[in-house]
Amino acid sequence: MRRSPSITSQAGLGDRIFSTKDDRGLAANIDAGIVEVETALVAELVFANEIANVTSRYLLNAGGKRVRPMLALLTAHLGRGVVPEVVTAATAIELTHLASLYHDDVMDDADKRRGVPSAQMVWGNSVAILTGDLLFARASQLMARLGERAIRLQAVTFERLVLGQFRETVGPAAGEDPVEHYIQVLAGKTGSLIAAAAQAGVVFGEAPPQYEQPVVDFGEKIGVAFQLIDDVLDLSPQPQQTGKVPGTDLRAGVVTLPLLRLRERAETDAAARDLLARLDRDVMNTAGTELTGEASQAADSAITALREHAVTAETLAEAHTWARDAVAALDPLPQASVKKALTRFAETIVERSS
Repeated sequence: MRRSPSITSQAGLGDRIFSTKDDRGLAANIDAGIVEVETALVAELVFANEIANVTSRYLLNAGGKRVRPMLALLTAHLGRGVVPEVVTAATAIELTHLASLYHDDVMDDADKRRGVPSAQMVWGNSVAILTGDLLFARASQLMARLGERAIRLQAVTFERLVLGQFRETVGPAAGEDPVEHYIQVLAGKTGSLIAAAAQAGVVFGEAPPQYEQPVVDFGEKIGVAFQLIDDVLDLSPQPQQTGKVPGTDLRAGVVTLPLLRLRERAETDAAARDLLARLDRDVMNTAGTELTGEASQAADSAITALREHAVTAETLAEAHTWARDAVAALDPLPQASVKKALTRFAETIVERSS
């Protein structure tokens, strides 16, 4: 095994959550389940093609927090716990997530992913797309082993992932609120898969059916919060902590909530219009262009100004609201270790920005 994952490192669930004997037992069970998922991921990424064997394991070997499998294993403890069916579903969901990264990087023309050159930078767009397709196919095969319910869960989730990306690519329709459109993109691209992971734990862990919708609502809302925090972190001046150059998304032309909020303000605020013009001129769509001298300084200055603008603080506040709503969705769950851990997970998501 190439690493020894722990639930604490996966989700920031520390001693204040796992303080009792039952809590520590839950943590140990999930740690063991993550090891099973890691083993299954490696075993599943074997194809009748040597290049595919290399490319399909590329982003897997680059790391990742395995947040989605962890959530599936966690919510499974509302029922029978880490049974083989849950491990299979968690593995399929992580493969689906990995597949989406290959495709996202092609569409965004991303240079890096998880600290390494993105797949299309190494092998080209066609191989990267085909690798993502292979992973989606293998994830579907895994879900098929679990029966019709799993197949439907995978199909619905996959459709929402694609529609989320479609919405982002096409943009808002005439008259549609750009912020509402953006939230729907996040719900589709990120929230849907996190929700599916939480749902899979309940379904295949055979937990009481009344817990299914609460964890689905939790997963989708925390997925939106997660991405809003990423919008804030994209502007962070500490790339050694975020793993990204400040303004990476903006430089790639990716719209984020601070930018959308700034556009709203620019309709009536001259200072906001000035900053928006600077971002459009000096930052947007400069990925792949080596900025030096005054051009580099202008880009850094505009990104700093956006980071310090009120719209970024508003984005952070919105992320906290989504996280609080996610926790509120858990009200029907019993007051026990699983609910405490999910609550702590939500808190940790928004604490990443501090």
